Amino acid sequence: MRLGLMASGDGSNFEAVVRACRQGPLRADVALLVVNKPECGAMQRADRLGVPVQLLDHRLFASREALDQALIETFRSAGVDLIVMAGWMRIVTTVLIEAFPERLVNIHPSLLPSFRGVDAVGQALAAGVRLTGCTAHLVTPEVDAGPVLVQAAVPLLEGDDHGSLAARIHRQEHRILPLAIALAAARLRG
Repeated sequence: MRLGLMASGDGSNFEAVVRACRQGPLRADVALLVVNKPECGAMQRADRLGVPVQLLDHRLFASREALDQALIETFRSAGVDLIVMAGWMRIVTTVLIEAFPERLVNIHPSLLPSFRGVDAVGQALAAGVRLTGCTAHLVTPEVDAGPVLVQAAVPLLEGDDHGSLAARIHRQEHRILPLAIALAAARLRG
């Protein structure tokens, strides 16, 4: 299974997937990382890990659909079987979703369907919930609403702030994302 990953930030989920491929248990190869910000930390991680990286700066495209068309061409050229949105901070359109049906996996920092969209950690803190977490799911046109592959619960602790809660959620994301990729791949093999 050849994976294409998408990242916008630090790239810790990207690195967790690469490590799972290289050290087990994930039987796949990361063929390409695509980033949308030239300054994102994921690029440095890709260089250090020897993974090819492609910059598609979203600010240089006339529309979300134009960016998604460029993503399609990039991933098809790399022979990618499954795409993983590992901290991709852009909403994708039906252009990309329909080009890779049931082949797009996203990681989101909440127990979906709770706290969809932007700043799920902040939403959980504001709501005063006792339990939040993360969800890996297939991507559908409705944001953060696709079929759930794997979830992990994370309790809110007394004194938690955005940074401490986000750090604990990230540790769980690193754990469940490789499992979700394996489950998505198994669904494709049927």
